[in-house]
Amino acid sequence: MRASLKADGLITRAQMYGQLAHRFSETQRSPFDHVIVDECQDVGVSQLRFLRTLGAGKPDSLFFTGDLGQRIFQQPFSWKRLGIEIRGRARTLKVNYRTSHQIRRRSDLLLGPEVADVDGNTEVRSGTVSVFNGAEPAIVVSDSVEDEIDTVAAWLSKMAESDLAPEEISLFVRASDQIERAKAAVEKSGLEYAVLDENMQSAEGKISVSAMHLAKGLEFRAVAVMACDDEVVPLQDRIETVNDDADLEDVYNTERHLLYVACTRARDHLLVSGVDPASEFLDDLQLQQPVAGS
Repeated sequence: MRASLKADGLITRAQMYGQLAHRFSETQRSPFDHVIVDECQDVGVSQLRFLRTLGAGKPDSLFFTGDLGQRIFQQPFSWKRLGIEIRGRARTLKVNYRTSHQIRRRSDLLLGPEVADVDGNTEVRSGTVSVFNGAEPAIVVSDSVEDEIDTVAAWLSKMAESDLAPEEISLFVRASDQIERAKAAVEKSGLEYAVLDENMQSAEGKISVSAMHLAKGLEFRAVAVMACDDEVVPLQDRIETVNDDADLEDVYNTERHLLYVACTRARDHLLVSGVDPASEFLDDLQLQQPVAGS
């Protein structure tokens, strides 16, 4: 593959970052004094090596922000071994401005009280506060696909009747295999929809329908996360490719994070649904019922 790429004058994205890192390492000169990196939980090995060379060993040259709970594109690896040490220099932000208290509190049940990286850095998720309240999320397990479609369609209609514009509503599913199920729910509600692609273009007057992987960076007032069935979340195809317990744990964690990301795209209203037998993750969402004042 590498020989074929070279013959065509092409390189991979990882090779591009590698070549840039090598160039700046040789010259010992960075074009920037300071670099701010957002969504750093999804930075890969080649990207981090490149960023390290941009920092050129200068104090406070690199500033990273991210959320380990939203790591869905990158398998864990050691930053310390690549020369980036953040222990003793990191802190967890505790004020949430985007998601209601009720949605944040319930979504956090998917991740547990702490999330850790390979180097032992932890994010303590307790003590976080949201600046506004909203409706309690609805977690629904239906007896059949048809019943779930009816439930989601009724919920979408209710959202549209509550002064929410269609473009403020989104419907997420685990993968493209469940897109038709989502489309059926929107069609039954009588509303129009647009299926999002990698260009992330929502359409005015239309509900957005998308796979969970495209949810990153998006925000809607109301979100339905549909088709959370057993063997769909977590995805059975991924589990069957695992050869050891450590990899299996990584797969489960990534799948949890994926559902967490989808749920936290909602600002005010959230519905999570599946068909019996439903995803085991839905049990976690219902494990601790909200307690007044918590």
